[in-house]
Amino acid sequence: MNDHPGFHRGAPTRECVLGNARIVLRDRMIDNGWLAVADGVIAEIGEGPAPAGAVSCGGDLLIPGLIELHTDHLEHHIQPRPKVLWPIDAAIQSYDAQIAASGITTVYDCLRVGVDADNEDEAGERIVGIAAALGRAGEAGLLRVEHMTHLRCEVCSSDVLAALDNFLAHCPARLISIMDHTPGQRQFRDLDKLRVYYRGKLSMGESELEAFFAERIALHQANAETHRRAIVARATAAGIALASHDDTTLEHVAESLADGVAIAEFPTTAEAARASSEGGIAVMMGAPNIIRGGSHSGNVAAIDLARAGTLDVLSSDYVPASLLYAALELPRLVPEISLPDAIATVTANPAAAVGLADRGRIAAGLRADLVRVHLADCAVVRSVWRGGVRVC
Repeated sequence: MNDHPGFHRGAPTRECVLGNARIVLRDRMIDNGWLAVADGVIAEIGEGPAPAGAVSCGGDLLIPGLIELHTDHLEHHIQPRPKVLWPIDAAIQSYDAQIAASGITTVYDCLRVGVDADNEDEAGERIVGIAAALGRAGEAGLLRVEHMTHLRCEVCSSDVLAALDNFLAHCPARLISIMDHTPGQRQFRDLDKLRVYYRGKLSMGESELEAFFAERIALHQANAETHRRAIVARATAAGIALASHDDTTLEHVAESLADGVAIAEFPTTAEAARASSEGGIAVMMGAPNIIRGGSHSGNVAAIDLARAGTLDVLSSDYVPASLLYAALELPRLVPEISLPDAIATVTANPAAAVGLADRGRIAAGLRADLVRVHLADCAVVRSVWRGGVRVC
């Protein structure tokens, strides 16, 4: 499962005991507990005073390492300004350090497949280079976090299949999301909001926008259905988990169910989220949506889904530190949600959604991915361990 293995300061800690901690288990809290790590896994969990020699956590929370299934933040490190490309190895180190400092121990790095208005990666050569650089850094033991690849496939793009095939021929992928950003569809069904978005992002005038919209609608008519079918077939054949991006209608959800989709990424309506949840698809929403109190695109608010019981997974999307922040806010905003259930949205639930059975919970025999969190005016990540090795 280690696509890009990790940061090594020696072998995994053979004997380590952490004590005086508020330990968040999947189904309950231990208000004063201790935890022993051996050979990179959790060996024992206890309540009360820790054995002699334990490292005190000072009464802080001890939670599982966070699992991030969707973050675009790597792009910001590689291209910090429009048309400014940063050296890729340096960008990866900066990104990895920020992810670790946010308490994330497993991250699915989003790489976009298919030419778009602000993505000119013909045939996916650029993303192959990024994944290869991540692989080299991992093999050299330079990464603090375990990195896996999440390919975001734009179904309307003319070259999406060629780029996807090129990537899979060279690099592994663990998750593929199916996206359609056609004007009038899904996330962008509100054309007025889309105009504002593209005027700001691409500095397009009105005539340019109209021409762009017409071009995208034509591409949708020509490619969307056939490309979706082909992408689903490739993912199914390769055993890669599938996500559907921005499902809006019951018809979208029915299609996702038929395709074997595991994750509903950012459904835009309450009815799509409810139907996904009822169909056994994990519903993922953005942590910034929780913190900001709503969607920046005008779609359904994540907190409303949490109140309705149809929110399973949080994603930091474009702000890595938002993942822990939002999870800790959930019990305050929705008192019916316990702290263990809130932490599960960023640990156990994402692990289950993508089949990671060895992490996501604090339990004997699971990997010792752990985060010590101090609660003050805001949550402070004090220490991070991955596989028993302290990485932050």
